[in-house]
Amino acid sequence: MSRTIVILDGDQTGQELLDEALRVLQPDVIRYPLEFKRFDLTLENRRATKNGVVYEAGRAIREFRVGLKAATITPEKAGDVGSPNAILREVMDAEIILRTGRRIPGVRPVGGIYAPISIVRMARDDAYGAREWREGEGGSMGEMAFRTEKISRWVCRAVSEFAFQHARENGAKVFGGPKYTVSPVYEGMFKEEMDAAAARHREVRYDPQLIDATMALLITTSGEPLVIPSLNRDGDLLSDMVLQMFGSIAGSESMVISLNQDGIIDCVMAEAPHGTAPSLFGKNVANPMAMILAAAGLLGYMDERELKTASRAIYEATLETVYDGIRTADLAGTAHTDQFTDEVIRRVKSKLEVWAALG
Repeated sequence: MSRTIVILDGDQTGQELLDEALRVLQPDVIRYPLEFKRFDLTLENRRATKNGVVYEAGRAIREFRVGLKAATITPEKAGDVGSPNAILREVMDAEIILRTGRRIPGVRPVGGIYAPISIVRMARDDAYGAREWREGEGGSMGEMAFRTEKISRWVCRAVSEFAFQHARENGAKVFGGPKYTVSPVYEGMFKEEMDAAAARHREVRYDPQLIDATMALLITTSGEPLVIPSLNRDGDLLSDMVLQMFGSIAGSESMVISLNQDGIIDCVMAEAPHGTAPSLFGKNVANPMAMILAAAGLLGYMDERELKTASRAIYEATLETVYDGIRTADLAGTAHTDQFTDEVIRRVKSKLEVWAALG
């Protein structure tokens, strides 16, 4: 019996790294047959279909419950197709983006930090998609810019609930929060849902902080795993900062998650947190680590025992490869993209063979 994963092809180096991750997911590597339902999300095809392919891909992720996405180009010109990410999150009905900074073996983190830090971020609304306009004479000192933002009670609740679930599963503390003292109506609603989730999950440690204190205190943390629920804009900033604190933005996967009304995950899309890296395109030097970890993370959310086992094997093999000094240039190594993937594949096969022999 096989399982279908929706594959969202992308642009430039993003597509190259997706292809590397798919090499790891071949049945002769993970010992389980997967079927790939592919959608062409290159900039050219998004323009040709006027983003129709993006909506189709999002509906497929809802149907098959899992998707793996390459990085895509977001054109800067107004009126163009824009980023597919916002469309995918809306069609998936996704509320959550999860990114976890973790130690990359042999890579020195900032300030001696070593315990994992997970950012659980709103996947839609807030500053993204806000209505914006200007009033007054253009270029004059009297010109004013305005923006109307919104968040919903449901997304606040879903992010808060998932944050406490994730903290419980990983022995972590829920830390941080919004600037509700300055914004008691808007950001205060998110704080209300965080407090309500804390009441439902009394077994999870809870240390609420304002967002500015959260960022300052992150520099002084070291030995305690943290889960930080955040607004969309705050989480965007926090996740990039946290991943870089551990050595590289390429050292972690990004998971886009939809939660149903019972607090259960009903679909997931995995991707790398970085972009298309056009300067690295075609050079076989980009780091495939984040895309490979995205594939591993996706398998971990699937029900089949064999795929959960393969997920663990890929995580371990990827981090062990770095530990043993097989690294791409961004991690001060000399390995090419395909060489790194080759070594991960070799180790995954070895692990699964040994584990099967041990029963």
